[in-house]
Amino acid sequence: MAHGILWVGSRFEEDVVLPYLRDTVADDGLFVTNSLYVDFELKSESGDLTVKGSTDPVVVDADGTPVLPTEVKTKSSLEYLDEPNEHHKAQLHAYMVGLSEKYDVNVKRGCLIYGGRDAFDLKVFDVEFDEAFWQSTVVEWASDHTAYRLDSELPPADSRFAWECDFCDYRERCGKGEIKCQDSASHGLLPEFEEYPRQPLLEYLDAHDAKLTPTLAQRYPNLCEKYEVYDWSCNQCGTRIEWESSHLSGDGDRLCPTCADDDRLVVLSDPDLKEQTANGAR
Repeated sequence: MAHGILWVGSRFEEDVVLPYLRDTVADDGLFVTNSLYVDFELKSESGDLTVKGSTDPVVVDADGTPVLPTEVKTKSSLEYLDEPNEHHKAQLHAYMVGLSEKYDVNVKRGCLIYGGRDAFDLKVFDVEFDEAFWQSTVVEWASDHTAYRLDSELPPADSRFAWECDFCDYRERCGKGEIKCQDSASHGLLPEFEEYPRQPLLEYLDAHDAKLTPTLAQRYPNLCEKYEVYDWSCNQCGTRIEWESSHLSGDGDRLCPTCADDDRLVVLSDPDLKEQTANGAR
């Protein structure tokens, strides 16, 4: 934040990028629109793939036909930025392909606009459509990851870019997250992990006729009416305690009664993946 202006997202586009583009193209009889939606299919070795998304500001002609799509990004500093990031180029290429198909035109140029949050400067890169880059970087990548999904396999843990792990739903399962865990089968719910997004969790439960872990039952209490819940488990003595809806309003940790009889304080936890499999996880 500086001088009351937050340089992120749509505010940056509205306050800086749109005026910049309008001033740049005004003498050419062109105009600037906020964004355009793309939705198209492309052929790949894994079958037809659907690509959807919304562009950043687009330069259009008097008829509203796209001439130059843009992709807008912000960085803390532009001092050492000499060329656009590869994944940003890939995104811009998808816009060029989608707009070409949607408007029956041949969009072969776009630009990547970077804004520096520290110095409030801009760097603009002109990007020409590169068929080889499109096929090898975008289509091949999408095809490979679609194949993993269709075959119910996890993609390789070695990502192309280090930041990808931060946005991956499987980062905990393959050991790239903060929870101590290791590679495992694609079925089962990670013990003590409550950050599963609701919709993917529902899809998993329905597809595998699975149960909720007690941790997830507390995270999504309304799902307990439809889905069964695993028992609490003691990782010291193996005792299992039936989960009850009253646990939702309970305070404090649940202690294993068997261990307590032996003067040991052990907190009950979710069943591990092996125990889930042995008790009905598919």
